Amino acid sequence: MATDLIRYDLLVQDALRAVMRKVLSDVAREGLPGDHHFFITFRTRATGVRLSNRMREQYPKEMTIVLQHQFWDLTVGDHAFEVGLSFQGKSETLLIPFEAVTGFFDPSVEFGLKFELAGEAEPPALPGEASGSSVRPLAGDKAKPRGSGTEPIEIPSKPEPGKPANPQKSTEQAKVVSLETFRKKP
Repeated sequence: MATDLIRYDLLVQDALRAVMRKVLSDVAREGLPGDHHFFITFRTRATGVRLSNRMREQYPKEMTIVLQHQFWDLTVGDHAFEVGLSFQGKSETLLIPFEAVTGFFDPSVEFGLKFELAGEAEPPALPGEASGSSVRPLAGDKAKPRGSGTEPIEIPSKPEPGKPANPQKSTEQAKVVSLETFRKKP
C-alpha cells in the first residue's frame, strides 16, 4: 500500500476541530440555542492548557466540562477557547487549546466527536468508556470496551419539566464519530 504523504487523517481531524470551533464561536456570540449543551473532554496536561493547580491535582490526566446552564465569559480564538465555570462553589477560568480536546458531545442531538492527540496510537477514552484516566464519566454510565470508535455510548435522557433527572433510568444511544471512521484499513 502506498504511503499517505498528504496525511488525510490530519486534514480530517483539523476539519472536525473546525466544526467544534465554529459551534463554540456561535455559542459565544449568540448563546446556546434550544436544548443544545456540550460535554468537552480534554487533556489537563496538554501544552497550553491553563487551569488552577487545584483542578490539575484533582484531574491529573483528563477532565470533562459541561457547557450548559452555568458558564460565563466564553471566548473562542483560532487555537483555543476560554470559559468560566464553577467547581465545588469556586470560580475557575479555563483556557483549553483545541489540540488538547479529546471529545466533544452534544447529547441533545446525539452528536459526538472523538479526537486523537499527536503521537497517540489510540484515542483516549470518552465519557462512558473504560479507561485508566481521570475522565469524569456521565452519571450512570457503564464502562464500555474500546472498539472501532463508533460504538454507542450511553447519554442520560432529558428529564421532563419539573421532574429531577435520573440518569439511572432511561438512556438514549448516541453514535460517536471517530477519526478511525475515515481511515483506510490495511
